[in-house]
Amino acid sequence: MVPKNHPRYKSLMLREKIEKAYKEGILADAGMIAHGRGEAFDYLLGEKTTKPAKNAIQTAAASLILAENPVISVNGNTAALVSREVVKLADILNARIEINLFHSTPERVAAIEDVLKKAGAEEVLGTESEPSELIEGLSSPRANVSLVGIYKADVVLVPLEDGDRTEALVAAGKFVITIDLNPLSRTSKKASITIVDNIVRAMPVLIDAIKHLKRYRVEELRKLIVNFNNSENLEKSLKKIIENYMKSDVGS
Repeated sequence: MVPKNHPRYKSLMLREKIEKAYKEGILADAGMIAHGRGEAFDYLLGEKTTKPAKNAIQTAAASLILAENPVISVNGNTAALVSREVVKLADILNARIEINLFHSTPERVAAIEDVLKKAGAEEVLGTESEPSELIEGLSSPRANVSLVGIYKADVVLVPLEDGDRTEALVAAGKFVITIDLNPLSRTSKKASITIVDNIVRAMPVLIDAIKHLKRYRVEELRKLIVNFNNSENLEKSLKKIIENYMKSDVGS
């Protein structure tokens, strides 16, 4: 039992969620490694939602509001950490939720579907029981997507994503929003919008931003998107990491 006054309390609680998800078959072992890598970058970010992240969240919110067929792609880490937030986001956007896994097995898909259903999802795509299509340029199981989900989507939110699929989705004409703690990753560089933040912080802020921006006119939302430059925003995130390192005041 970790005491709440422990300086690494929040981080350790997330680790416990990840470990539990692995034991329950929701997460592949590679997902545990990915979480650890992200945790290192979060430490360098100061474990805070930075100004560049907030700018990306605002633009992502505008893009999702304007989307005709938004889809939220879910992997094991996302299901383990923010399943309720995924369902809430889908509800306010009238978006679809789709399971998409690199290390895919029927058992893992069923386990993640169960987590999402328990979190309140009425429909979960990406299961064995529906028609699928292939995204060109991919040879992994992630190439298989729902015919009425990611294949049809114009905007796809792909938290904690693989770089090759991000690149393939963009090549297929999708507007891709990702949440990735590593501003140097191929995912971050290839996505249309990258939110450099911890998903457990970013998702609630994204939900609030969508609720707020829904009152805006279409022209105002489009202006937010046009004025956003993902490469420049990534540079700002990287500068924030360097500043924190130079100050040597990150974490404890």
